[in-house]
Amino acid sequence: MTRKVALNGSSRTVVVLFATFGCLHLVSVRAPAQGRPDIVWMAGGHSDDVYSVAYSPDGRMFASGAEDATVKLWRLSDGKLIRTLRGNGWDVYSVAFSPNGKLLASGSSGPNLEGAIHLWRVSDGSLIRTLTGYKDEVLSVAFSPDGRLLASGSSTGRPRYKGVISVWRVSDGSLIHTLKKGTGRVRSVAFSPDGEVLASGSEDQTIKLWRVSDGSLIRTLRKHTGRVQSVAFTPDGEILASGSEDQTIKLWQMPGGRLIRTLTGHADEVLSVAFSPDGKLLASGSADKTGKLWRLRSGREIRALIGHTEAVFSVAFSPDGKSLASGGEDPDCTIKLWRVSDGSLIRTLGGHTSSVRSVAVSLDGEMLASGSSDHTIKLWRVSDGSLIRTLTRHSGSVFSVAFSPDGDIFASGSADETIRLWRVSDGSLIRTLIGHTDTVMSVAFSPDGQMLASGSRDKTIKLWRVSDGSLIRTLPGPVDRVFSVAFSPDGEVLASGHWDDTVKLWRVSDGSLIRTLTGHTGDVHCVAFSPDGKLLASGTAWPDTTIKLWRMPGGRLIRTLPGHVNRVNSVAFSPDGKLLGSAGCFGFKRIKLWRVSDGELLRMYDQETANTESITFSPDPPGEGLFAYGRGDGVVVMARNPFAPRCQYKLKKDSKSKRGCEACPIEGDIIASQQNCKKKNDCDKKLKGKIDCPGGGPGICKKIKGKRESCG
Repeated sequence: MTRKVALNGSSRTVVVLFATFGCLHLVSVRAPAQGRPDIVWMAGGHSDDVYSVAYSPDGRMFASGAEDATVKLWRLSDGKLIRTLRGNGWDVYSVAFSPNGKLLASGSSGPNLEGAIHLWRVSDGSLIRTLTGYKDEVLSVAFSPDGRLLASGSSTGRPRYKGVISVWRVSDGSLIHTLKKGTGRVRSVAFSPDGEVLASGSEDQTIKLWRVSDGSLIRTLRKHTGRVQSVAFTPDGEILASGSEDQTIKLWQMPGGRLIRTLTGHADEVLSVAFSPDGKLLASGSADKTGKLWRLRSGREIRALIGHTEAVFSVAFSPDGKSLASGGEDPDCTIKLWRVSDGSLIRTLGGHTSSVRSVAVSLDGEMLASGSSDHTIKLWRVSDGSLIRTLTRHSGSVFSVAFSPDGDIFASGSADETIRLWRVSDGSLIRTLIGHTDTVMSVAFSPDGQMLASGSRDKTIKLWRVSDGSLIRTLPGPVDRVFSVAFSPDGEVLASGHWDDTVKLWRVSDGSLIRTLTGHTGDVHCVAFSPDGKLLASGTAWPDTTIKLWRMPGGRLIRTLPGHVNRVNSVAFSPDGKLLGSAGCFGFKRIKLWRVSDGELLRMYDQETANTESITFSPDPPGEGLFAYGRGDGVVVMARNPFAPRCQYKLKKDSKSKRGCEACPIEGDIIASQQNCKKKNDCDKKLKGKIDCPGGGPGICKKIKGKRESCG
């Protein structure tokens, strides 16, 4: 099978050539190119140790770099994830904003420890330039105060690991200076506020001061008895602080380099130091699992920041000095924001630490559940993405989550071979259903909420009574491994997707097999019924990688949708049944939105999608045209459906207005198919004013007999 991709203007034509049983099938799919969905919120964090944090100069966002090879941008006001920057190689050890806030630099390692610096445009997350030539990891990056230069700390690599400092011109990426001194890696670099001096801290236990103009060494400071992990200047440039493996912080008078004070109190190596914007406070992060705040004038410890469970690798003050960010080695890979005035924890940023295998929205559209390979389930508020609670009773990956129709209960299926039923209101565990002997891949409630179906890799499908957890029946075999189960809207049929490339339809009343649908050439990972029950969608793995639409109840194949490069992990119909969303892994398009009526591909997304494990639509109303998906990097995303109905006007027909006025979009679009309503203004005149739905989402704004009603 071969694939050829041609890009043309703002659209992309995907030409897929399939060879099946000696026949060639050429399918051309054309869709508007839209790399990033219209994201409402993202929730989730890093999936490995957080090595570095940095605030933007305007204080509106901050960046974090981690061992998971990503840089993440966060909004400070509410802690929401803005964007994930990929392509950093391996571990990201350092991040820094340019003084004007337009650029972000990240220092990282590669598969053979060769380092690189990546320069990113903050506004859209695009990669501007990669600076290479390193033979070892780039452990530190820093912009000069005027933003024209970028310095980095690294080494010559094996066998001697001699320290290397590189100074680059930001405008064109040219290398200006390469400074080699000492016998160990350079772990930290910092420019003086006037930009004339560059300080470096090294594994050879020294701090070196360099003249930026010509790269000459000014002096070497020697007092530490362990490697120097971090250096930082006060805002006025009069003092340099250094944190070391010897568990101390030393303060040096500039420019002479005289040692004026040693701060003690940490019980393990000091990994990071940072000054407050007014220069009155010093923050430190340590391998002793704490952060500390020190008063610079007296050298006295003001308070300890307790909350991390492992080493604190990085600390950074916000530009207004009111908050402090810290990142470290915590198993949950979170970032913490602290209030400087009293040391209280403002919030913890993060989420799942591994793939989000399943997402589901409650039928009232208010809550989102996500199940992950990190063995947890998280409940999120749909409106703003705030985390409601985390459930941790499973001992294996959670592959499936589902809400009951009344929204009171949700179910989860796991690699620990169990199904758990939870109370939504408080997250309490109601009961555990035991009976499968392998991973439970899928769970689904019947439309009346009285029954739960489960499919497992143990090659069985089971039906359970929700009220007491009793097993009603195991559907008769033989069947192959089960990846997905779904009830028809009337509750009479259960569909299942299998390892043997088939879809099976079962009669729920007696468990008998109605028919087997064949035609796929890869294992069927997902099945979903349309809201009216007239269609069934199924998605498969390689080498098939297609979605098929089947006419119900007969099971006739009516359409095949190609285009995914690898496994189709999830399919979901929009609430009105007009749209089908699909989520896949690998390839250049991971989320696709299809028009059901003719199979046309309407949107393809690749940015901020990662490997997408699951997709679901929020009910409308009150979902306001949203869809959610779970990513392979542990991030949950809520995005707007670009094809959801717009908020509309509606005037009740009465004796004064016999013609009525319905379905006029808020925008001034001409709707030829709507009788009596051609433009927004037509509705405005009849309603005597414009009515807006909250958020501009779908629904119907009603004004009956001059009184405004809610958006339906």
